[in-house]
Amino acid sequence: MPKDITIKKGLTIRLKGDAQKTLSKAPRSRTFVIKPSDFHLITPKMVVKEGAKLQAGDVLFYAKKNEQIKFVSPVSGTLTTIERGAKRKITALIIEADSEDRYKNFGTIDPNSMKPEEIKEHLLSSGCWAFIKQRPYDIIANPDVTPKAIFVSAYSTAPQAADYDFTLLGKEKELQTAVVALSKLTSGTIHVSVGKNSNNPFTKIKNIELHRISGPHPAGNVSTQINKIDPINKGETVWTLTPQDLVIIGELLLTGKFNAERVIALAGCSVKTPKYYTTKIGAEVATFIYDSGLIDENVRVINGTVLSGSTISPKGHLGYYINTVSVIPEGNDYEFFGWAKPVFNKLSTTRSLTFSWLFPKKEMCLSTNTNGEHRAFVMTGLYEEVFPMDMYPLQMLKSCLYKDLDEMEALGMYEVAPEDFALTEVVCISKQPHQKIIRDGLDLMYKEIG
Repeated sequence: MPKDITIKKGLTIRLKGDAQKTLSKAPRSRTFVIKPSDFHLITPKMVVKEGAKLQAGDVLFYAKKNEQIKFVSPVSGTLTTIERGAKRKITALIIEADSEDRYKNFGTIDPNSMKPEEIKEHLLSSGCWAFIKQRPYDIIANPDVTPKAIFVSAYSTAPQAADYDFTLLGKEKELQTAVVALSKLTSGTIHVSVGKNSNNPFTKIKNIELHRISGPHPAGNVSTQINKIDPINKGETVWTLTPQDLVIIGELLLTGKFNAERVIALAGCSVKTPKYYTTKIGAEVATFIYDSGLIDENVRVINGTVLSGSTISPKGHLGYYINTVSVIPEGNDYEFFGWAKPVFNKLSTTRSLTFSWLFPKKEMCLSTNTNGEHRAFVMTGLYEEVFPMDMYPLQMLKSCLYKDLDEMEALGMYEVAPEDFALTEVVCISKQPHQKIIRDGLDLMYKEIG
């Protein structure tokens, strides 16, 4: 029976331009790009050279520190360019795609009849292990460690994030197959969270413990769910996956093909017709952005949601783990007396100057303007109002800045990821880069503690 979890602290940001629940197929991308930077703390060792002919599923590179973890091509085509930066660091692999995909055959398997080590080897060799992340540190999971539990969040609360109730329609078979396989890789339970009143396909899946979540963002963040369901102690590990990655794993087991298909939510108030598109990992975002049309040219394209995504060019490519592309106005304009006049069209959690609190359900078209400059931390108590976990966010941020590992451990750094501090970053009157601070802190812990 589903277990209900209600999150009270948080902040729901209502933006104009939610993706309409209509699905179109994006035009075939001419090029696909894989960026090693999408795989945090992974140093790539190339397997193929420029000019190599590829099938979808062929290995491109493996992790230098763990040769078991392989990364594969999402499409068939030719590896035309290996871009390098400072010290010959690989920054991007550019694949010129064939008109139709040819797939490497990994063979169909029945996870019910396989041993855990056989399933693990199959996921590693096919490149699907890259979809499995671990806490602590929010990095690709160590295949030599058995997790105490696996968490999947199928509930989106970030502004304009893809709705899993829609994107997973008709994928029950793939999801069930993937869940059966992963259940053999953990000593504990697979926890799946859905919305309180949702009709998500996961409600029909066996071998899971279902939780119904309600409340404002970040109720849909997997860290929030871990904290409320099965918190992480020192020495423990849990794995996390996204539902669309589960679909790819399930399809691999059922068909023997690595099908890197994504259902993308194209959203934002700068898009004429925001809606959903079917495309593939690493595709050119221009293939669907210009299909829907832009209201203005002075825009920022974001790989991900507005809270935790990264800026890309309108001619850039889809990130490896991304299922939302947001397009919002570029905030490079100057407002005369912007700080000293009453404002009704900006978001604020305080009642000073702005009056957005009078219209809590109003949808706004917000730009990238930070409306202020970077300054020292100010004690306000605002972080705690939007941070639902039983932790001290301000103290955690400061411990990362002065690199106190013992304090970081004591405050609960093992459970968090940078995205958990997106809301505290939004309400921060000091304009501090919270997500970067947490990422740097996690990297330091991984380096020093492991």
